[in-house]
Amino acid sequence: MISPQQHIQDLLDQLCAEERERGIQVTAYHRGKLIVNAWSGIADVNTGVKVESDTLFPVFSVTKGLLATIVHLLVERGLVSYDTRIAEVWPEFGVNGKERMTVEQILRHTAGITKLPAGTTIADAADWTGICKTIAALPAEWAPGTRYAYHGLTCGWILGEVARRVDGRFFSQLIQEEICAPLGIKTMFVGLPKDHDMQIAWLEHPTAETPPDDGTPQVVPYAMQPLYAWMNRPEGRHSCVPAGNGLMNAAALARLYAALLPGGVDGVELLPPERVHLAATFATPPVGDEVRLNGWGLGYLLGEPNNIMGNTTAALGVGGHGGAMGFADRSRNLAVGLARNLFQPDDPALEIVNELRRVIPQQ
Repeated sequence: MISPQQHIQDLLDQLCAEERERGIQVTAYHRGKLIVNAWSGIADVNTGVKVESDTLFPVFSVTKGLLATIVHLLVERGLVSYDTRIAEVWPEFGVNGKERMTVEQILRHTAGITKLPAGTTIADAADWTGICKTIAALPAEWAPGTRYAYHGLTCGWILGEVARRVDGRFFSQLIQEEICAPLGIKTMFVGLPKDHDMQIAWLEHPTAETPPDDGTPQVVPYAMQPLYAWMNRPEGRHSCVPAGNGLMNAAALARLYAALLPGGVDGVELLPPERVHLAATFATPPVGDEVRLNGWGLGYLLGEPNNIMGNTTAALGVGGHGGAMGFADRSRNLAVGLARNLFQPDDPALEIVNELRRVIPQQ
C-alpha cells in the first residue's frame, strides 16, 4: 500500500506538472507524529529555483492563528483575560467609542475597528509605534460587540500592542520565544530579519488588479494592494504586521497546530486542551444583538460544511490570501500546514486536504 507521504508527494508533483500549482508544500502530523512532509514545483519563476523543504512562503492571514495562540498563552498566564477592556492596558486606546472594547471582541471580529485611514502608506504599516498611535485614535465603527466584520489588519496591531503592554515583548519576539523556540522551529517569522539568508517563494497572481484609490478608509490600505505584490517587496517581508505578513514553511505551520492538539508534539503542548476547547467555541450573541455565528471562535476560524478544515467545530485554524492554510482537527488528531505561491481561481487546496484525510487512519 502506498504511504500517505508518497501519495501526497505524487499529487503535488502532478499538480505542478499540470500548472495548477507553481510551488507548494504540504505537511501533516497525525497523533503527534509527522506523516507527510512533501513539496514540489518552482519557488521563484524569475530564477527557476525549486521549492525546498525550508523555502519560506508568504501566508498572509494564516498569521492570525499565531496571533490567537499568543493571546491564549498570555491569558493562560493570567496577564490578560478575554474580557479585559483594551483601554485598561492601553489607555490611549480608550477614546471615540472604544472605551469598553474587549480582547474577546477583537478575537471574534466584532469590535468595530476594521479600517485604516485613507492615505495609509507601506511605511506607516512598518512603523509599529506610529500605526498603533493611529489606530488608538480611530473611532469605533459601531457599538463594540454588536456586529461582525473582518478586522483584516487592525486586529493584529491591536492584540500585538496589548501583548506588548502586558508582557513587555514585541510580537515578533513573542513568536520566536513562545512558539518557535519550544517547538524547535527555525522557519517562522512575522517580520523577517534583514540579515536572513533564507529562500523566499515569489508570489504570482495573474488575475490581480490594483483597485482605484477612492480616498476612503480601507481594511487593506490601497498602498498595500495588490497584497501579493506587497509581499514580494522587502517592505512587506521585513515589517511586523501580525494579522497578515507571516513568512514560514508548511512544516512550521503544521508543527504549530500539532502542538495545539491533545498531547502536543514531541512533548510540547502549547496550550492545555481545555484552553483549546474554549478557543473553539462560537460566541452566543445577546438577545437583540446583530451578531450572528460568523465562523470565528476565539481568534481561530472553526470547521463547518464545505470548509477545508472539515465539517466539525473540533477543527480550528486560519487560512490566508492565496490559499495558504494551517489547522488542527481534534476529531482526527490531525494538524496540517499548506503553503503555495500561485494564486488562481482553480485552487486545489481542498482537493489536497481531502486526499490527505482519505489516506490517513480515521483515529
